[in-house]
Amino acid sequence: MNAALEHADGLARCPWAKLDPLYIAYHDEEWGVPEFDDRALYEKLILDGFQAGLSWITILRKRENFRRAFDGFAPEKVARYTPKKVERLMQDAGIVRNRMKIEGAVLSARGWLEVMDKGPGFSRLLWDFVDGRPKINNFRSTRQIPAETAVSRKISKNLASRGFKFCGPTIVYAFMQAVGMVNDHLVTCHRHPAYAKLAKKR
Repeated sequence: MNAALEHADGLARCPWAKLDPLYIAYHDEEWGVPEFDDRALYEKLILDGFQAGLSWITILRKRENFRRAFDGFAPEKVARYTPKKVERLMQDAGIVRNRMKIEGAVLSARGWLEVMDKGPGFSRLLWDFVDGRPKINNFRSTRQIPAETAVSRKISKNLASRGFKFCGPTIVYAFMQAVGMVNDHLVTCHRHPAYAKLAKKR
């Protein structure tokens, strides 16, 4: 299914939201909303990294567990995680227990601190790649939506050079969609015009 899906409430939504109430709420209230908070952007990038090889609904269902396990995704705390803490996380059944991804979250937190301390700030760094305003796409089918773009490749390369992990071009593009750097709601989805208006206000 590639076109917007009409739901029982009469609203058309991107087909990936399906009929799961948690997914629908995420689609309607979060996905594509421009996010400019430095810490929130770190959290989302890390969760998108944990999603690699899995479905987003799997991560969404575990998100509160992740927040508990990772101290609310406070980079200042995550950056100081010891090997002993990593081992404890590997025993936590509430999260995705992948050692490379857990260790990657720690290294990315250190990269985040570096950007905040000596760079432009994490939000500024990311949003400057799209001139500070969301790019509005007008896709009619999910088949038209790319897996990565030239911009996501540039961001990926920049983040990797700063020590961030699990930030390949595809992960970065999914991240860009989620945090509203691009509006990839289908034009027939009821959220597309609302987010397009938000972008114009920037």
